[in-house]
Amino acid sequence: FGIERKWDLNLIEGYDYEFMENSSKEPGSHHYNGIINPTLIQNITAFNPDAIIIYGWKFHSHLKALRHFQGKTTIYFRGDSTLLDEPKGFSLKKLIRFTFLKWVYRHVDFALSPGTASDAYFQMAGLKPDQIIGMTHAVDNQRFFDEHEKKEAEAKKWRNDLGIPETHTVFLFGGKLEPKKNPQLLLNAFIELSKTRKDIHLVIVGNGILEEELKKTSSTISTPSTLSTLSTISTITFLPFQNQSTMPLVYRLGDVFVLPSKGPGETWGLAVNEAMACGKAVIVSDKCGSAKDLVENGINGYIFQSENQHDLISAMSLSLSANLHKMGAASRKKIDNFAYNSFEKILTD
Repeated sequence: FGIERKWDLNLIEGYDYEFMENSSKEPGSHHYNGIINPTLIQNITAFNPDAIIIYGWKFHSHLKALRHFQGKTTIYFRGDSTLLDEPKGFSLKKLIRFTFLKWVYRHVDFALSPGTASDAYFQMAGLKPDQIIGMTHAVDNQRFFDEHEKKEAEAKKWRNDLGIPETHTVFLFGGKLEPKKNPQLLLNAFIELSKTRKDIHLVIVGNGILEEELKKTSSTISTPSTLSTLSTISTITFLPFQNQSTMPLVYRLGDVFVLPSKGPGETWGLAVNEAMACGKAVIVSDKCGSAKDLVENGINGYIFQSENQHDLISAMSLSLSANLHKMGAASRKKIDNFAYNSFEKILTD
């Protein structure tokens, strides 16, 4: 977001954990040499685990651990790469990359795959089907499920405070305002759709490098009024970054959650899980790794072709004539299968 944030949920409470010293000159998860832990191998060896789960290999310490413990301890690899951004056809660059990936994954006993898009990637990288274990991406569903009726009432009041008529269908985007998420496509589609539908509203929640541009585009259809915590432009409302404890209410501001990502690198889109846990219909682009696993066309939402504004407008129009309450209920039922207890069951069986 370009500014420092502090999560208002404690993400490590209740867990036994140990942090390793990071000796990187430029610490961070944005490059290979950002994670260098001199004592990692020594500490893991002293712990003497029955198995090791490694999240991603593109870091110095992670790849070092993969290579060191191969054949000594069962290694489960967790990653969510996909082939969704892969150029079609043969290229020397692709051949070299996948030759290297096959070398990497020879150090892995089992891959914990979040969904079908990642299954295909792992097989392309040389893993056999019996080495790929389905372990779906999940959020804390219960935190979003809890006190549903109370949260619906609070969200209804919030919508009223924002000046959104009860009769309007609200499309919601929540996330970083960055090119990968492609909120501009949603905004353009909404503006086009609003020329013929006056009973719709768009809520965009988040901050990012596209924020000023999005608001400028919105201002072409009406004069904005700016408040300290929000800005409303006719039938478009912008809200700033909302912390984790507020997100169950944020999703309930909308009737339909839209994730219009174009990538590259939208390997899943956990916001879709969260919106579904709140009982919302969803519209998701086919560049999102979660699309095929979480969205059933006409049942709990729609999948549209990434960067295709006409296709997105069509999906939005279909949702306006659908039973959104029924779709939301289908979302909640479906997301039950994408929960933390699936991790426990697989790892303890």
